[in-house]
Amino acid sequence: MRKSGPPKGLIAYLVLELLAEKPRYGYEILKEIRELSGGHWEPSYGSVYPILYKFEDEGWAERIEREDEPDRKYFELTDSGYDELDSRREDSAMKAKEFADVILGFYHVYVAFSCDDRFEVPHVEGEWRFDETFSAWIVEQMIRHHEHYYSDEFDRIDATPEEFYEEHGIDNDEE
Repeated sequence: MRKSGPPKGLIAYLVLELLAEKPRYGYEILKEIRELSGGHWEPSYGSVYPILYKFEDEGWAERIEREDEPDRKYFELTDSGYDELDSRREDSAMKAKEFADVILGFYHVYVAFSCDDRFEVPHVEGEWRFDETFSAWIVEQMIRHHEHYYSDEFDRIDATPEEFYEEHGIDNDEE
């Protein structure tokens, strides 16, 4: 179970991957992450720039000057930055459940706002609502994204969580 926000190190990992593609500046990285999230999430400036400066201090990235944009601070990965990226890829592979917990946890809270009698969230005209229709729309979007990225029609999975974990060799002992 996650205690807060995205898995630790996610933003740093994304920054490394994006710098591996090409040299970038902070705002460009923010825009790219927003695009990756379908426009639903963007880290703050206050999280990306300190990461870039830390990468510079650690020797994983260096600032480069561009004649066409002298006022922008571009960063590119160094050889040790590529080594760090390889290491973080390994670390990130172990965070898939944390990532899923964030998504599922927020969805469960959304549904609780929709139907748990303890919450009395009013409907505001012209805005998103906490109700069954909007909940179904969220699920529909997830299915559409699945079908887009995996190029096949979404098939429901009838397994219980325990059966699913066992089928995929996942140890689901909660700590």
